[in-house]
Amino acid sequence: MRIWRGDGPSGRLTDYTVDAHEGEVVLDLIHRVQATLAPDLAVRWNCKAGKCGSCSAEINGRPRLLCMTRMSLFAPDEVLTVTPMRTFPVIRDLVTDVGFNYAKAREIPAFVPPRGLGPGEYRMSQEDVARSQEFRKCIECFLCQDVCHVVRDHEENKESFAGPRFLMRAAELDTHPLDAAGERGLDRARDAQKEHGLGFCNITKCCTEVCPESIRITDNALIPLKERAVDRAYDPLVWLGSRIRRRRRDD
Repeated sequence: MRIWRGDGPSGRLTDYTVDAHEGEVVLDLIHRVQATLAPDLAVRWNCKAGKCGSCSAEINGRPRLLCMTRMSLFAPDEVLTVTPMRTFPVIRDLVTDVGFNYAKAREIPAFVPPRGLGPGEYRMSQEDVARSQEFRKCIECFLCQDVCHVVRDHEENKESFAGPRFLMRAAELDTHPLDAAGERGLDRARDAQKEHGLGFCNITKCCTEVCPESIRITDNALIPLKERAVDRAYDPLVWLGSRIRRRRRDD
């Protein structure tokens, strides 16, 4: 194995040789390196079941969860190179500062409860539940954020681009049948376009390819959100309807 060691300003790949046993995952080998060769190796993990999203890293250049990447995927004589997520600043070794993502999460307007309904009174059709349930499978591993070249290759875009994980959140709320954001004057698709950089996304589907929960981020969230944003911005009938609804609301 070759594992990245070091902090933000400096670091290098260090070679380690450890045994691998049948049925193990890459995180098992990282733990074996910690136990036998490098007790000061820093790695973030928690559940070891693919549900907490903590152990995100890059294995041979591909963003993956360490706990869900089986050793059987690799040839017995293959050298594994394990590095931290490239898009985020390195704190130490395989641990990165993912604070960028939490800052973006706070920028997405929250769910707006419908007027006149209290807790326990919300009702939705099963079809609507199923539509948003896919997006709620997200474990916030931030692999989609890491692989997205809009921020991966262009640091200057981070200020104005929320990334696929949080544009997916905007898409989920935009299709939520009980979200009353429109009654408060918030157009979520337009907000995603103007405030969160939806237009930067060029639908390469790299975010979908690395998602450990197999969420179809591009096809089911980002592309439909783009279509709705364009409709609301340029379709004259949609524009007229929004003006009428706004006038009624103001009256």
